[in-house]
Amino acid sequence: QVQLVESGGGLVQAGDSLRLSCAASGRTFSDYAMAWFRQAPGKEREFVAAITRTARKTNYVYYADSLKGRFTISRDDARKTAALQMNSLKPEDTAVYYCAADRRLGTQLAAAKPADFGSWGQGTQVTVSS
Repeated sequence: QVQLVESGGGLVQAGDSLRLSCAASGRTFSDYAMAWFRQAPGKEREFVAAITRTARKTNYVYYADSLKGRFTISRDDARKTAALQMNSLKPEDTAVYYCAADRRLGTQLAAAKPADFGSWGQGTQVTVSS
């Protein structure tokens, strides 16, 4: 598996934007499905977004229904990074955001669960004040 390091979290006001980045080690980054999860205090880790591994220069993206339109996941295989652009942030977006990766996953990631991913970053805190 790969080693993952997230960055880009911070304290922002409602309505602001943040861009999280996930840097990966290893030589076969393009073979890995990537995802973002988040965990708020006292709550379970929940799915945010996922992007499939790169095949024939094509990726598919999936989002939690409640976040569609505000969050965008992307990847740069040459730089071995994945990103999560978060716009129009709300206080309820406050959580620790985790990057995850796994090379066993196919293209159906709409129902991705934490247990599906074998590699995790340490998390980055996002706090949105009202």
